[in-house]
Amino acid sequence: MHVTTDSRKVTSGSVFVALKGEHFDGNDFVDQARQDGAEYVICGENALAELQDLARAWRRELGLPILGITGTNGKTTTKELCAAVLSTKYNLYYTQGNLNNQIGVPLTLLNITRAHEMAIVEMGASHPGDIQELVDIAEPNYGLITNVGKAHLQGFGSFEGVMRTKAELYDFLRAHGGLCFRNIDNPYLAQMAGDLQTVAYHTGSMPEGTHLVGNYNAENVSAALCVGEYFGVRLEDALAAIRAYVPSNNRSQLIQTEHNTVVADSYNANPTSMTAAINAFKGDCYILGAMRELGEYSHLEHQNIVNMLLERKADIVLLVGEEYKDTTTPYPVLDNVEALCAYLQKAPLQGHTILLKGSRSNQLEKVLPLL
Repeated sequence: MHVTTDSRKVTSGSVFVALKGEHFDGNDFVDQARQDGAEYVICGENALAELQDLARAWRRELGLPILGITGTNGKTTTKELCAAVLSTKYNLYYTQGNLNNQIGVPLTLLNITRAHEMAIVEMGASHPGDIQELVDIAEPNYGLITNVGKAHLQGFGSFEGVMRTKAELYDFLRAHGGLCFRNIDNPYLAQMAGDLQTVAYHTGSMPEGTHLVGNYNAENVSAALCVGEYFGVRLEDALAAIRAYVPSNNRSQLIQTEHNTVVADSYNANPTSMTAAINAFKGDCYILGAMRELGEYSHLEHQNIVNMLLERKADIVLLVGEEYKDTTTPYPVLDNVEALCAYLQKAPLQGHTILLKGSRSNQLEKVLPLL
């Protein structure tokens, strides 16, 4: 049965869930949804809770194994790689796009059918308790935390807050006899896991022939290979699936334009991922967007990025976002992507290898036609 929170996607026989947000109210579209063929409508103040309850009930009805994936960086890429590997052997359903929050996880679960043999559910978090809420809905049998780092510090309060929240996945598995896949080279994950039953993997190194950019993807590949081995996927099949995987949506994409080579990694940015991207980059030009939701840590973390660039003696640097204006940067700072586009129209780049890195809110992908 098709379940949607978007009245524009209602078809005959759909379940329409009328959610109310800060800038919208699905209850305004209930009549239209019924006219468009919705068989059931969930509305009112408790619509979200009812959606989550419905998803949990369906998950229990199916009873199939579910792997929950979270982490500060790399969770989407790791999900995609695990899905590529497991799909060589199983009829697998996995989180589409970034449907990894309190609305997206229930919708993911409700898209699983009786024909599926396994599922992967990605779980995002920006506040304490977010992962606990999601595992209580998805009830995973297996878990994988890619890493923990400095992200959403305004919501979490501190790095320790990040660790506690991500560890809620481990806590659920421990309480329900589950198992985790864990990078044993990461001391933070060891501290969080405690006595939880673990299948271990190392950070490892990047195999040849993949479409992934950056050595920081090595641990994502190793995680997928570990998961595949545990579930009986042959190593040669797993490696073939990883080599065939092509990143999309501006996640570690290598783009050859008419004038430049661009490493487009502009879907997400936080101090940990920004540092990793800069350290792995071998080119000569950096276009970096501001990092959001850092609260009182914002100035320090943006200054740290500027300091890294100075230490690397970066040839060309363009910084986007007012957060960089309070740093001691000698590099140009543009207010937004529109200002960046105007700058590049006057001073186009040619013959460079460019790192394009920023948060979604920077919308740096808009500058690609000018590169």
